[in-house]
Amino acid sequence: MEAALVSAATGVLKPVLAKLASLLGDEYKHFKEVRKEIKFLMDELEAMHAFLLKMSEHEDPDVQDKIWAAAVRELSYDMEDTIDDFLQNVDDKDAKPDGFIEKIKHSLGKLGKMKTHHRIGSEIQDMKKLVIEVADRNARYRTISNSKHAAVDPRALAIFEHASKLVGIDEPKAEIIKLLTEGGPTDGQPKLVSIVGSGGMGKTTLANQVYQDLKEKFKCKAFISVSRNPDMANILRTILHHVSPGYANTEAWSIQQLISKINDYLANTRYFIVVDDIWDVKTWDVTKCAFPINTCGSILITTTRMTDVARSCCSSFAGHIYNMRPLDMAQSRKLFYIRLDSKEDCLEHLEEVCDKILEKCDGSPLAIIAISGLLANRENTVEEWDRVKNSIGRTLERNATVELMMKILSLSYFDLPPHLKTCLLYLSIFPEDYIIEKKDLIRRWIGEGFIRKESRYTLYELGQRYFNELINRSLVQPVKSNEYGVVMSCRVHDTILDFITSKSIEENFVTFDGLLDLNTVTQRKVRRLSLQVGNQGNSSNSLLLSHVRSINVFGYSGEIPSLDKFKYSRVLDFGGFSQLERHHLANIGRLFQLRHLNLRNTRINELSEQIGLLVFLQMLDIRGTYVNKLPASVANLRRLVYLLTDTGVIIPDGIAKMQALEILKRVAVFKQSVNFLQEVGQLKNMRKLILGVQVIDQEHICILGGLPALIVLKMKVAAKGNDLLSVSGAAGFPCLRELLYHKVLFGGMDLLFEPGSMPKLEKLDLSFNAGECHSLSSEAFDLGIGNLLNLGSVKCEVRGWLNSAVSVAKAYLEKTARTHPNRPTLLLA
Repeated sequence: MEAALVSAATGVLKPVLAKLASLLGDEYKHFKEVRKEIKFLMDELEAMHAFLLKMSEHEDPDVQDKIWAAAVRELSYDMEDTIDDFLQNVDDKDAKPDGFIEKIKHSLGKLGKMKTHHRIGSEIQDMKKLVIEVADRNARYRTISNSKHAAVDPRALAIFEHASKLVGIDEPKAEIIKLLTEGGPTDGQPKLVSIVGSGGMGKTTLANQVYQDLKEKFKCKAFISVSRNPDMANILRTILHHVSPGYANTEAWSIQQLISKINDYLANTRYFIVVDDIWDVKTWDVTKCAFPINTCGSILITTTRMTDVARSCCSSFAGHIYNMRPLDMAQSRKLFYIRLDSKEDCLEHLEEVCDKILEKCDGSPLAIIAISGLLANRENTVEEWDRVKNSIGRTLERNATVELMMKILSLSYFDLPPHLKTCLLYLSIFPEDYIIEKKDLIRRWIGEGFIRKESRYTLYELGQRYFNELINRSLVQPVKSNEYGVVMSCRVHDTILDFITSKSIEENFVTFDGLLDLNTVTQRKVRRLSLQVGNQGNSSNSLLLSHVRSINVFGYSGEIPSLDKFKYSRVLDFGGFSQLERHHLANIGRLFQLRHLNLRNTRINELSEQIGLLVFLQMLDIRGTYVNKLPASVANLRRLVYLLTDTGVIIPDGIAKMQALEILKRVAVFKQSVNFLQEVGQLKNMRKLILGVQVIDQEHICILGGLPALIVLKMKVAAKGNDLLSVSGAAGFPCLRELLYHKVLFGGMDLLFEPGSMPKLEKLDLSFNAGECHSLSSEAFDLGIGNLLNLGSVKCEVRGWLNSAVSVAKAYLEKTARTHPNRPTLLLA
């Protein structure tokens, strides 16, 4: 059964629908008496699912709808737990029993299953009653109101901001004016600057200030706001009205007619148009058609929160991307005190706490304005300001200005598709200023069921796309990138964290324990639990944990509840929790639905044989623990995708049975049985393999080359004889894109890439001792790197005590990079 999507908006309705559908299959055909009820449930839940998805797109839904949506989500979780209990107990695929005692046990088991069959019929009836009750309650109390007040876009107020209140705008304004005006027309095209940045950074204010400075120099000018759900015909009518006021009664005109008329009027005119707040490329693709390419010196400014939109804008004209910079500390302090209507020297005793507050605002003008507004009517004491500082990022106290900030941030949230809303809300589980590793985050998303398999992409590849989309939308901040510019970690700005934390609590998506001043509703069932530093918040003993889906621990100092309470958990992430010991994992085999188990950097020293009972487990991480041997039952984990260990860990025989395995790291081959590599060679889905302190021979190269899905291979190899290891087309590696091959200590390079080898290899990372490469004594030294036809980058550490040998090796690598058809980048160390 294909994995179904879990969503913040719809709970687990999709998985429930999939599981109900399975109960209608031939495997459960003996449920004739409840098939009608199951179909009724499916029809009702399908309708509920569609309504909840539609409602999730509205920023201000009806209160009764919100209450009903919460009830349906909670109902979906309880229904799935009931169905999972049944499916666990009604497995009819047991092997046929042998022997008299076994037959008796089997018969007793059959009687138990008959009782289970009767029970599921009763529980299906109960579920039907609950669904009807929830639907009826909504119908009884629902009030219909068609009158809604038109909301004022809070960003529109930025246009009327007086320049005397603006801080730090002079420099970026001058930079944009320079980009727009210097050098004259470029290739007969209008010049364009696309201002990009997250909500609240002042994009609209900056664009408007440039517009006010330059607009009088142009015959035709317009400042147009697009917004999240644009009416394109109305936007084009507004442009036409600004550039040519003579037209009236254009309501009946089509978009094509409006574009044509604007084009005609601007064709030979010097124009200046600002298109503010573009949310997607499709909107820009329509809007840009109204702006003709002429040689009159026309200019355009666009603003957006999306980097892909900014790139699209710039590709249409002679464009530049201008990334909004946060205010520096001096500018932040100046804006802060202007908004407080106070002089800095009057509040010297608050300087330290003030700087801490401003650090949390991270140079965001909107955040600074909101916090200063919050403090304006408070006592000027360290205690009072410190209390406000501590609330930033976790349910910040509200006033009119803070609500305005939340409104602006909510625009980005409600523009997200449902799956990205869910992935963003999940980031609230992490503490403030936490550096979130991309790989860890995506594995958590997968374990939670937020990602559903699509077409040819793996779940991890889809997770990467989700992650990149959140970066693209400026909702998370990149922290660290690798040498190829790929973002590897991120953090969440405190103001965005405040917003998503509020939404998570409101929708009972995440419950927090251990956080000061964070009010969590304790009477509701906990679905996802985030245990954080300290124990000042709710006591986990007072929370309703019997239906919790995931437990996430971050430096928690309280007591970890017994796993007996976590029967329905999908994710257990104890990474970094140094107090975790073996007894905390007692009875782990009862967590039948567990998908994700992270024990990294804990004090666990042994895994129970019960681990083999976790038949749905997809990820197991024991790096940085005291575990030195995996139990034999690990081989039963047929759905395991990620097995992350340290090089000292011994893996039992039988790994060949783990056919779902895609990532295996890091394993010292010499510690394993003699059959280990042969078993690895049978893992047809293996995509990334990291092997450590071993000897590789030609047979091993052939085994590893036979892995049909292998994309990344990293090996640290011990020194051995001088025999060359041939890598040819016949040796395989049909999909390998990244190879790291490091010879440790005194090892010389022994790989030889023959024509046709590794046809898709893009990244090559080598390390060797040049003094041990005997062929370096002649100019014939050649590793065959030129035969790697798809190569894009080479990274190489050349060691050695003979300067001449090192020089020859480096000269070879430089010449190869220079003469290779792809001109790969070369990084020498």
